[in-house]
Amino acid sequence: MTRPSGRMPDQMRAISFERGVSKHAEGSCLVKFGDTHVLCTASLEERVPPWMRNSGRGWVTAEYGMLPRSTGDRMRREASAGKQGGRTLEIQRLIGRSMRAIVDLEALGERQITIDCDVIQADGGTRTASITGGWVALHDCLDWMHKRQMASKTRVLKDHIAAVSCGIYKGTPVTDLDYAEDSEAETDANFVMTGSGGVVEIQGTAEGVPFSRDEFNALFDQASNAIQQLVEMQKQAVGA
Repeated sequence: MTRPSGRMPDQMRAISFERGVSKHAEGSCLVKFGDTHVLCTASLEERVPPWMRNSGRGWVTAEYGMLPRSTGDRMRREASAGKQGGRTLEIQRLIGRSMRAIVDLEALGERQITIDCDVIQADGGTRTASITGGWVALHDCLDWMHKRQMASKTRVLKDHIAAVSCGIYKGTPVTDLDYAEDSEAETDANFVMTGSGGVVEIQGTAEGVPFSRDEFNALFDQASNAIQQLVEMQKQAVGA
């Protein structure tokens, strides 16, 4: 089996993190997984949702969107349609859950951090790139707060979080699917894990032919190895 990109089955695309790309955001990162590019920003607000007031706890949430020409054909902006689509809502909730899994909300205090993930260019794996780059933006937002003695970064940020897609392509387990593979894969799965190896979420779908337990184990092993590589890249990016 030869992958369209020529990569080995367990080889990820070229990945990079560019920090501080937004002048106004407390934290920001332009993350690239091959030809998938996502701008992630972390914005701090001195308030929490009404249902959390006087709880002594903060909140981390996320919003996600794709620019009209992030894909081959122009997409209509969801704002012009008057509502967000189901896919958008599902992805931004996933990003929010992933970030909250590694944040001590009590140590954050009654503040809200919003992670905005805007897809500039899409070639598969936009949600996994958003989560992985979103962590870098979140880290820098908390570092901004730490330097101003607003919160202790080491207390608020409990771990790393990263995500990667894996799938069965032409009968072979592969890591970090691009669009050419994702559109033809027999099985497509997204794994979200912490730096310490904890599982936050797994999304797996068979396209026509159910996948076996052995195939799932192979995907899980590939994802675990890839996420450890992503965490090392995050550490290098933030100088940890």
